[in-house]
Amino acid sequence: MIPIERVELDGVMKRRLEAKSALLRARRAGTAEARQSWRSARTIRRGLAEKLTGMAPGLSRCMYCGDGEGTDIDHFRPIASDPFGTFLWTNHLLACSHCNSNMKRDKYPCDASGSCLLVDPCRDDPHEHMELNFATGIYFPLTAKGASTIEVFGLGRPVLVVGRAKAFVRCKAMLSHWLVLTGAGDDSGAEEVYESLRLQPFADVLYAMVRRRDAPGAPVAFGREAVAALRAIRW
Repeated sequence: MIPIERVELDGVMKRRLEAKSALLRARRAGTAEARQSWRSARTIRRGLAEKLTGMAPGLSRCMYCGDGEGTDIDHFRPIASDPFGTFLWTNHLLACSHCNSNMKRDKYPCDASGSCLLVDPCRDDPHEHMELNFATGIYFPLTAKGASTIEVFGLGRPVLVVGRAKAFVRCKAMLSHWLVLTGAGDDSGAEEVYESLRLQPFADVLYAMVRRRDAPGAPVAFGREAVAALRAIRW
């Protein structure tokens, strides 16, 4: 996961969502009615999918695992927990079908005070709650919210762990190559490498490297050339 900046909706879409929400409240809709209303709102879902795709990391990647293609609109607070939040813009995130349907489903863990124990990438910096071990690709929790997030979204499943470890190797090589191209004055080549870095899956690996580029052990862990590139590129 990386932090996601939520965009503003245009006036037409806002009014459509507000009207749908008002109707659900007026009818005191339960889970079944809210789900049916969501399924029938095809125009709204298409518009929301377009906005979420533009917000997503890489090439329309899942906002949770960062690997799979974002194909589903996930209700961060599930319809089963909050039918009235079905059409709330701040409750929508882009997810791959595995994270949405196989992992998260209707899970919404909360602590004793009622606060949600899942990282919302549009409100939280995930890396304040989880720490990535670059060499192994494993996330370790830093907080209770981090531990719950790793469990609910299955961020420790083998395909993601191996993918993140390989993405780390790839990022180091590409960053070093960017530095070589920049030093040789090959601006177009350097830009191509930068775009490839920005659009690749597992954006969380690169994000974690940027966050830790000034850590004492970074030159050893990342390589001096990669660290120099991480510091030079405007992210």
